[in-house]
Amino acid sequence: MAVYRPPHIPSSEITPKKHWLNRRQIIASAGLAGAGLLAPGVFAETLNTVETDYTVKDDLTPKSDVTSYNNFYEFGLQKSDPKSKSGDFNPRPWTVEIDGLVSKPTTVSIEDLLASQTIEERIYRMRCVEAWSMVIPWNGFPLSALLKMAEPLGSAKYVAFETVVRPDEMPGQRGFFQSLDWPYVEGLRLDEAMHPLTLMAVGLYGETLPNQNGAPLRLVVPWKYGFKGIKSIVKITLTETQPKNTWNLQAPNEYGFYANVNPNVDHPRWSQKSERIIGASTGGFFGGSGRKDTLMFNGYADEVAGLYAGMDLKRNF
Repeated sequence: MAVYRPPHIPSSEITPKKHWLNRRQIIASAGLAGAGLLAPGVFAETLNTVETDYTVKDDLTPKSDVTSYNNFYEFGLQKSDPKSKSGDFNPRPWTVEIDGLVSKPTTVSIEDLLASQTIEERIYRMRCVEAWSMVIPWNGFPLSALLKMAEPLGSAKYVAFETVVRPDEMPGQRGFFQSLDWPYVEGLRLDEAMHPLTLMAVGLYGETLPNQNGAPLRLVVPWKYGFKGIKSIVKITLTETQPKNTWNLQAPNEYGFYANVNPNVDHPRWSQKSERIIGASTGGFFGGSGRKDTLMFNGYADEVAGLYAGMDLKRNF
């Protein structure tokens, strides 16, 4: 397995923390958070985080774009739906069950996770399979730390994830005609899950995750397309066989199990050679029309290419 060595980026190339904290400070000083007067889905609590060298040179995506341009079909099909329709969703109390091929099946609360884990700031690229991208300062801890609590058995080869089902709180899960089968499910190979880059995110921009971004706990795998980043996780199961994942079940010719970012493997309906940068300053629609070339493994090839040595990455897309 390749060993991750974080890049050392000069501090001059990173957005100063005082700038991206400014909005939170304004809200706190106005007393709006405590009064519950924020718009639906944007209530946030400040996290105690530690800075790390997990970062990239790219400009951060504005928080306003990160929290308003989302795919979260449990709340609706439009990019604006998750923010506008997630106000009834309650991410507290919350527990995550870990079972399957483990020595110590366990159920842990989000409060215990926040108290027991060192919450790191990690600035990662995020590449959507729809050929748009962001750069997000996530806050979280390695998925490996959570899995180790349950002590995976030697027979475990994969990790399956499951999202909450709450049709009373998630309007996208209601009605006769459904866009997807619920619950939303995803999976990783165990070595992918244990890789140092793989993150369980509990926040972004120094605050707890907004509802529309997967509160209170979501997966972040920066070298894979964004649909692998399952949100609002309630269950994790270690298995010996490859688990199902929702989009592969929906359209197996378009969405593979691995979903590694690969500019050389096009989606059947569009090219993956370049990406539209959300929040780019060049104007245009949907938050900007600036483009850049897509990097193999989303720019993390040095760290993760060894996981796929000898594999046909076109067949195993």
